[in-house]
Amino acid sequence: MILKKILFLCLSLMTVFGLVACSSDKGSSDGKKDDDALKIGISLPSATHGWMGALIDSAEKQAKELKESDGIEYVMTNAADPNKQANDVDDLIAQGVDVIVMLPIESAALSPVGQKVKDAGIPLVIVDRELENDAATVVVKGDNEGIGVNAGKYFVEKLNGKGKVVEITGPPSSVTEQRGAGFKEAMESSDIDVIASQSGDFSTEKSLEVMQNILQAHSHIDAVFTQDDGMALGVLQAIKEAGRTDIQFVTGAGGGKAVFEDIQGDGLITATFLYSPTMVADAVKIASDLAKGNDPAESMVVKEATQVTKDNVDEFYDPESKF
Repeated sequence: MILKKILFLCLSLMTVFGLVACSSDKGSSDGKKDDDALKIGISLPSATHGWMGALIDSAEKQAKELKESDGIEYVMTNAADPNKQANDVDDLIAQGVDVIVMLPIESAALSPVGQKVKDAGIPLVIVDRELENDAATVVVKGDNEGIGVNAGKYFVEKLNGKGKVVEITGPPSSVTEQRGAGFKEAMESSDIDVIASQSGDFSTEKSLEVMQNILQAHSHIDAVFTQDDGMALGVLQAIKEAGRTDIQFVTGAGGGKAVFEDIQGDGLITATFLYSPTMVADAVKIASDLAKGNDPAESMVVKEATQVTKDNVDEFYDPESKF
């Protein structure tokens, strides 16, 4: 009888240990990182416009490919405001991820949390909008100043060096500052006046509203520079609804399908400057190398701001593009 009890106790203990072992083998389902698995944390804004939506899709696609090919796990977060994004990054730090990819909603607001990442000893790959400190290990971005410079040169050429123009900017960030600075720099020696410069928050809807007010305030405008293709579409709608015929052209930035189609159809949008959302795929690839302990090949990766007009739009137009 005693022997049977001992055998029963041993079997019970083996069952308990077996269950614990099985539970451990399955890994964590609560977001915590397995000790033997590399993990990338990805912090992005919410998809408030087409470009950002395409960027989010590109990031997740690349992360999934790395998971399948290299077994690198990932966790992705999206935030509608800087406070939420800061909390998201704090959570990623707490989870002990091996590297973080972040596109800051606002440069100044997210610089302190970038410093937190650096202080935690976690490599940080910044996409698109730069921080105001040196927390980033690598920055991957388009040529924002080049977009502004190329747009400014285009305006000088198309307007013969004189005219009244409007600028629709993005929210406070390095992107907005650099595009605006490049635009003004390229037109310094001309007689072109920027009679209004307001933020459209990289939103089609907000840009429509802002442009409606600008049109009411100014009876004559020669052209409009927008810092984003989505904003260009909002501006275009406002101009059409107002029935204005004084505006000669509108330019965008990004390389969106709808803008390419307007250029192809000889619409009011006559040029845009490439700023591909697929840049985030490069950032995720770089993050995977950093997670493996490899040093980055370079600390700054800049994508070219190619000018797209009627002459070359067919080279870049993709009817299947989500953006």
